[in-house]
Amino acid sequence: EGPGLLPVEGLPRTPHPPTGQGGCIQEEGIPGKPGMIVHNTRPINGEFPPHLLNDNVTPSPRHFVRNNGLVPERATGHDPQGWKLTVDGEVQKKLELSLDDLKNRFPKVTLQANIECGGNGRALFDPPVRGNPWARGAVACSEWSGVRLRDILNEAGLKETAVYTAHYGDDPQLGQAPPFSRGVPIDKALEEHTLVAYQMNGDDLPALNGYPVRIVVPGWIGSASQKWLNRIWIRDQVHDSFKMTGYSYRVPKYPVVPGTRPPEKDMKIATAWEIKSLITRPQQETDFRNGEDITVRGHAWAGENRVDRVMVSTDYGIHWKQAKLTEPNNKYAWYHFETQVEFPTKGYYEIWARAFDERGEAQPFRQPWNPKGYLGNVVHRVPVMVGLSAA
Repeated sequence: EGPGLLPVEGLPRTPHPPTGQGGCIQEEGIPGKPGMIVHNTRPINGEFPPHLLNDNVTPSPRHFVRNNGLVPERATGHDPQGWKLTVDGEVQKKLELSLDDLKNRFPKVTLQANIECGGNGRALFDPPVRGNPWARGAVACSEWSGVRLRDILNEAGLKETAVYTAHYGDDPQLGQAPPFSRGVPIDKALEEHTLVAYQMNGDDLPALNGYPVRIVVPGWIGSASQKWLNRIWIRDQVHDSFKMTGYSYRVPKYPVVPGTRPPEKDMKIATAWEIKSLITRPQQETDFRNGEDITVRGHAWAGENRVDRVMVSTDYGIHWKQAKLTEPNNKYAWYHFETQVEFPTKGYYEIWARAFDERGEAQPFRQPWNPKGYLGNVVHRVPVMVGLSAA
């Protein structure tokens, strides 16, 4: 650790976390997700190390999994029979749509969209917070195909009283937990990139990622992108489900002293992500030769904003080099950055990446703290070795 900085990922506080909880790749794995770091199996939650997220478009097997409940039998059996999407509440006409209705009655839209768990980066909070210890890999940018949510809502006819959506899914909850339900403001629901998706990377949705249908709310925390969708309830108030109130997916309205919890009235709903970047090359703790050219590559995103630049440092932030930035395929998709670095002498080094958006906002060097560890976007630091393999 350095003064005022958090531990480097890959150098954990506890060297041997228990299997399936502290970021272990379990020997039996999760079917369809090879190489996933499994945090727990009931419900299934897992992420991927950054070096496995190097693709411009995230392959389906490398899309993280964040579940609050169990995977529905319909999804595991890949059986759409009997499924329907109900749209009701503050609408002129209640809709009940089959999968064929979605595919045949509405224009098909395909786009790349970043989805990131609201707790991604939680493991880097200091002091530590409770919850799944996501490091960096609960994020992905896959290609999604489906129907614009606004086209469905336009067919239903929104009433003037429509304020918020409430999403519900087929996933059974554990124990006595209430149904998992989140929602978004009507303006975000009507944004042209918000989808009701039935394909991922050109195929049916995988069971773990929402088959047969899910919401995709790009740029916002992942819990807004409800999986196994079966109902959209249009409400005349901000949705007030169990997972929309209290401290669930909510952050303080003002900076708080690390380790303290403000009263509930001072919490607000977490929505869009802030500026963030991920180094996918090189892999952490790689040992290079003296003077070897090293390609530094990764992705950047900024919620509702645009990425302006990504800066890279190899000397703990004393000097910075601007990386080449490739524009995204569409709004809410990943930007990609790349540059070359070299280290003239042997030793231990860190490669840092710091992204800036068009407003001048940048990733912090120390993570601002909140009670649930949401919206973590601290500078990414990747440790590497030079000339030490034979030392």
